[in-house]
Amino acid sequence: MVHTAPPAPVLCTFPNNQELQAALAQFIVKAQKESIEKKGRFTVAVSGGSLPKQLAGLIDNPAVKWDKWQVFYADERVVPLDHEDSNHALNTRELFSKVPIPPQNIHTIDPSLADDLEELADAYEKELIREFAMKDSARFPIFDLVLLGIGPDGHTCSLFPGHSLLSEEDRWVAYIEDSPKPPPRRVTLTLPVLNHALRIAFVVTGESKADVLHTILDEPEKGLPASRIRPVNPGQLYWFTDEAATSKVQYPRTPFKL
Repeated sequence: MVHTAPPAPVLCTFPNNQELQAALAQFIVKAQKESIEKKGRFTVAVSGGSLPKQLAGLIDNPAVKWDKWQVFYADERVVPLDHEDSNHALNTRELFSKVPIPPQNIHTIDPSLADDLEELADAYEKELIREFAMKDSARFPIFDLVLLGIGPDGHTCSLFPGHSLLSEEDRWVAYIEDSPKPPPRRVTLTLPVLNHALRIAFVVTGESKADVLHTILDEPEKGLPASRIRPVNPGQLYWFTDEAATSKVQYPRTPFKL
């Protein structure tokens, strides 16, 4: 079996947030359309941070078929689902409370298992197995789309620089008790799961990300967690950024087109 190299990441840069959000929404709707035509559903993993705000272009958008979405969290903080640190609470506040997505299509962690992180991670992995293994019978789930952000240290999801979780090769969902960024207890999708997605889009804005984005895109050999996101064929990696975030990046831009 011939393993071809993953396709090069596509870097799209926009002059302002409004244009970025509009393009991101168009991109997501196109991915949704292709997925529903192919298999009748659209599987998405989302993270927290500044990402949910950037999905505003999906609100009041008649092209979004919310009943076909199956949403998982690329990472989650082990806190109650309505806690201010919860990625679910953040996504609900910024997006899901404003759109007609059926609540059962949003797959959250089970906070009642918070005292046993291994059991909580296993339960979330079983939730993924229910959605993917029966239908896609692959070693890892194949998300139609994963939406991610980055931290100023180059972390993405709850995969932090120098952490042993970066070498996890078997589990779909792993837990972390010593996150360098609070809260310390989290669960996260692992690199092999992320890298089996059909499409991954990083959304990064603001000058505070300029240095780390330069390292991720121009010096991937430094091995920051976000640089390790390179989906296997036929997966494709996209970066949606603004000019402030890419001010130090040498990597070539690609004009946005669908």
